[in-house]
Amino acid sequence: MKQIPSLLALLVLFGLGLAQKTTLTVGVFPNLDDALKAQIQLFNKKYPDVEVKLVIQQYADHHNALTTALATGQGLPDVAAIEIGFVGRFAEGQGFEDLNKAPYNAGQYKRFFTPYTIAQATASDGRFIAMPVDIGPGTFFYRVDILQKAGVDPKNMMTWPGYIAAGRKIKATTGAFLIADASDVAWINIFATAPANTSPYFDAQGKVIVDSPRFVRAFELAKNIRAAGLDARVGAWTNEWYDAFKKGTVATQFSGAWLQGHLQNWMAPETKGLWRVQQLPEGMYASWGGSFYAIPTTSKNKALAWELIKFVTTTKEAQVAAFRAIGAFPSLLSAQEDPSFNEPIEFLGGQQARLLWRDAARRVKPLKANKYDRIANEILTQALSQVLDEGKDIQAALTEAKRLIERRMR
Repeated sequence: MKQIPSLLALLVLFGLGLAQKTTLTVGVFPNLDDALKAQIQLFNKKYPDVEVKLVIQQYADHHNALTTALATGQGLPDVAAIEIGFVGRFAEGQGFEDLNKAPYNAGQYKRFFTPYTIAQATASDGRFIAMPVDIGPGTFFYRVDILQKAGVDPKNMMTWPGYIAAGRKIKATTGAFLIADASDVAWINIFATAPANTSPYFDAQGKVIVDSPRFVRAFELAKNIRAAGLDARVGAWTNEWYDAFKKGTVATQFSGAWLQGHLQNWMAPETKGLWRVQQLPEGMYASWGGSFYAIPTTSKNKALAWELIKFVTTTKEAQVAAFRAIGAFPSLLSAQEDPSFNEPIEFLGGQQARLLWRDAARRVKPLKANKYDRIANEILTQALSQVLDEGKDIQAALTEAKRLIERRMR
């Protein structure tokens, strides 16, 4: 018997017809929408009778709207983009389809992705609620011109004591700050030192562990940088942050690989050739961002929603299109083997940085999402601010943070 094409089979299973043109709504945030626009052009070559309508909101507004819509069961799109900071919370809820189950059977695709992404979208009961579309390997960006002027070898910054010592020399000789915000050093340590297959904030039994030694050290490193006057005390995604990159008043930045595209395309294009990248200090590897696509259980077009998600996440051509559009690092392993990964990046002085990022991505430990991750992150952010800005004792701040998280979990 001739096999029924996958889309037709799904449409039959969902009781839908093929005769009419279908509009598929996708809730998304910038600049993932630009990547999706490039992918939709390819998708429509395969499915010309499907109109993909993007509902674009700013990052926070998008996720807040999803949270509200999930609570009411109304106003949800057919496909929802979810950033890693929210996927754990949504995974523990019941508002999205379990892609492990028929007719999706997503298990057959999991081996094709960067391994740690699967755990991120898997609930504690085993449900798999979203397919990974891009990832953010943690990266150490540095201004080669500032380091050369200060007589600093970037290799000597590959330990945290060496990093801070270099910062003192940079500040003394060039006047530039080591980093925009000392808190970034705390966060990269928190994420990179979390044990495999656990949440960054909870142990395997779900117990809050934010007062443990690895959090103390992360906070201490950030406090040492702040106390030495080595950070510009400028938060991310502010005009002051952009200006620091444009004017060269900061020498380094820890971020996801995606920062290169932002710097090049709109944040500081005039700094072309001045940036380089290397792996994180002390052999650390961490995920810094990542995006997923999920199907709300209220979707009226689940068959087509799955076809779109499957196309943009498992098709090499679509993954590479997003990569070229906005520098979104592919979650699909085969896309990471595209010849473009060997190309030098002009903005980074001809460095073959994508090879470095690919290596980092494959060394990141899988972490499990916990529905309270977002709450823990918010409370810990406040605790870190109290330490850096108000001089609060680190152990006292972490003990209080643990108490507050446990209270919110009740």
